[in-house]
Amino acid sequence: KIFMNTLKYLQSNEFLLDVDLWRLFSNLEELNKISLSFLKTFFETVKEHISKSDSPMDFSSILRKFFQGDLCQTHQIYCLNYTSAVFYLENLRQREDFGIYLKQWCEQNEQCKRLHLPELLVAPLHRLTRYPLLLNNIWKRSTDETEKGFIWSLKEKVEKSIRDLEGKVKWLDNFQKFRQLQEVIIWPQVWDRDKRFFVPECLKQSLRENSSENILSSANRLLLHEGRLTLAESTRLLDVYLFLFDDFLLITKIKRNKKKYGGSDTSLIPVCPSLTPELQCFIREGGFCTVLDQPIPLDRLVLKNVDPVHVTVFSLRNAFLIQHENRYRQCIAVFLLQAQTETAKKTWMSQIETAVSHYTLQHETKNSTAFCFPAESSEI
Repeated sequence: KIFMNTLKYLQSNEFLLDVDLWRLFSNLEELNKISLSFLKTFFETVKEHISKSDSPMDFSSILRKFFQGDLCQTHQIYCLNYTSAVFYLENLRQREDFGIYLKQWCEQNEQCKRLHLPELLVAPLHRLTRYPLLLNNIWKRSTDETEKGFIWSLKEKVEKSIRDLEGKVKWLDNFQKFRQLQEVIIWPQVWDRDKRFFVPECLKQSLRENSSENILSSANRLLLHEGRLTLAESTRLLDVYLFLFDDFLLITKIKRNKKKYGGSDTSLIPVCPSLTPELQCFIREGGFCTVLDQPIPLDRLVLKNVDPVHVTVFSLRNAFLIQHENRYRQCIAVFLLQAQTETAKKTWMSQIETAVSHYTLQHETKNSTAFCFPAESSEI
């Protein structure tokens, strides 16, 4: 509340007017109000029981009022905004004026106890996960069977609410990550990628409309593994960044230019905190990734280990081979990749093998289901 109220005060004096209060703090005021009301009512019941030891301690009405009311729902709204708030805060902290607000106006306040805003923003998430523990402790100490049954059903309801929330948060986190990847992964047109293909200027626009950038817009796709490797070409070694998704592998070239393909400045793009630190740093430096070749579907990918005997002969260290086959099982591309360490190489090979295995198994199951005739109804 210190951070939130201070920002309100500064904005009333026409400072930091472009900072979005809701994006940063969401429904924190409402959450504080409901949480405080719950705690006050809870402790008043305890105090009343202590002063009148003969009266039973009835928590049912309090728990019914709050846990069947707005308490969990208000927490859910806050938690769903949390990842976005951290994302937003991470980019605001790079500004000098926002840094002064954090350090000089808020963090020096004794009530903050040297805690920073990211540490405080996560507190409501922790509180929500403690409610089932509270309900479980009340259930253990309850003697009335009807009350015990009611409290247990409430506990299960809150636990289900938390499980549902975790799924929603993961979905949102994945959505934001993929939206960020769409910004930094550049898909060159086919005539830019390979000079063999000639397309007259009058036809280029119609081909541009069928852009492949939307391939990363699917909310169901998962990024399983990523990282930097070295691609061995005939005359040079090339820095590449690989993205292993649950259905294809994407090999990109690392570019350090400030200008994105098409003219926009990538250094201005806010960086998603769920990306790897390496990629976050790379994006902040104005870097981006240009797709080297078409995505390699996992059912068209062949992985081969490079024998250690070739290390000394061809100066290959921690190397492995990725082969791209077409639907007729003809090899249409080969990539000789080198990792920084033997451990990194084994990790990559293991991740790719596991991804291919899961993809193959999943699609075999789908195909077998598709060819199974439904059971005949007894009514026919």
